[in-house]
Amino acid sequence: MPTFIRCLLLGATVVSLFFLPGCSRHENSERYILVTVNSKLPYWQTARAGLEKAAALYGVKSDVRGPDTYDPQAEVQEFRSAVALKPAGILVSVADAAQMKPAIDDAVSAGIPVITIDSDAPDSKRLYFIGTNNLQAGRIGGQHVVEKLHGKGNVVFYTMPQPNLEQRLKGYKDVFAENPGIKVVEEFNIKGDSGNAFDRTMHYLSDKSAPKIDAFICLEASSGKDVAEALKRQNATDRLVMAMDVDEATLDLIKNGTIDATIAQKPYTMAYYGLKSLDDLHHYAIDLKKDYSWDSFSPVPALVDTGVSLVDKVNVDVYLRARSEAQAK
Repeated sequence: MPTFIRCLLLGATVVSLFFLPGCSRHENSERYILVTVNSKLPYWQTARAGLEKAAALYGVKSDVRGPDTYDPQAEVQEFRSAVALKPAGILVSVADAAQMKPAIDDAVSAGIPVITIDSDAPDSKRLYFIGTNNLQAGRIGGQHVVEKLHGKGNVVFYTMPQPNLEQRLKGYKDVFAENPGIKVVEEFNIKGDSGNAFDRTMHYLSDKSAPKIDAFICLEASSGKDVAEALKRQNATDRLVMAMDVDEATLDLIKNGTIDATIAQKPYTMAYYGLKSLDDLHHYAIDLKKDYSWDSFSPVPALVDTGVSLVDKVNVDVYLRARSEAQAK
């Protein structure tokens, strides 16, 4: 047999072996888990879509776990239950960094790589953070509020004691510190229930003894729609609403002018890239016991910034179109 024929046959054999079942680095038993709170929110359904897309590409299993409500303690319990399943890796959006730190540290000590997304626990042994630069998100929102109010007015924040929201709040307040005409009247904890934001907004709109609020600023995804509903019921068309995230209802309210603007994050990207990152860590094992935070030759980054942008009437159609195209696939 001629030499070139033998080479062709050998090459074909190697290629066919590569594609035989079991030759891939992935196994059907591999599982990657995302743990969060308020897991039924549209924001986390978008993240689930990203997780499942990456899992389908790699032929591995994925799962989203966590309480339907804002319950940091229940999230820690769900995280520990996920660890007991011995997955190939865990993504977690941290509601309470102090409560979650021991659970993350235990998981990493047990050889399970952990990456935080959306909300971080920087003092834990998690490998790195994938998500929004939340300080920047707050500063972008703050600049918009200052421009819309012409540097003067009373504002209320709707928030929760969560690491990413605290960073957004700081970003807003950094901007307001340079604009003394903006007064922060209240930082209201909605306690994971957007209905509390609705009730508090109704208080400001209907109680004659309450100060006039010129801008209602929502630091998380769910409260913007409820604040907008309160304004609609009171026919308060002269107030500014700043929302967070780009679920369909929020985008529709921007288009009709009820919500002025929102800050867009990329939960799909966080989960999609997060699973792919965990997959690399699982298959190309690194020393999980090593602290890479001060290592100039670290094989992992300190963080991955997935990006942030302002959405208002000028560009809302772009986001609505992107959402429609994603749902059609």
